[in-house]
Amino acid sequence: MEEGTPGGRCPLPNLTTSPDGQASPSNTAVPQVAVITPRGDKLTDAQWELIQHLLPPQRPPIGRPRHDHRTVLGGMLWVTRTRSSWREMPEEFGKWETAYRRYRLWLDQGLWQRITEALREECCNREN
Repeated sequence: MEEGTPGGRCPLPNLTTSPDGQASPSNTAVPQVAVITPRGDKLTDAQWELIQHLLPPQRPPIGRPRHDHRTVLGGMLWVTRTRSSWREMPEEFGKWETAYRRYRLWLDQGLWQRITEALREECCNREN
């Protein structure tokens, strides 16, 4: 069965980011999350516990506190799942600019790949 189908091994297809920041299907580059939970954009408590330690501190040593990682991450997951533009991200996830900047930062640092790999592994283990 094909990856990403209900009867397939894991419902998380590989996606990459195009130069304009949009998610697009591909078999190469950085894996992105398309579906995580039935709604696809809300992390379960178990998933949050799994990836929380991967994220930088919520409160940096200097400057203003960051927007809530869990909320912003939900927005990132919504954009990659729906393949919508960042500007279309619902307000419940905060400002799209914040989510986009953090996504690009995490992508450049390799953190986004570690997050998606952890979520993919958890998803696939849950199916077995």
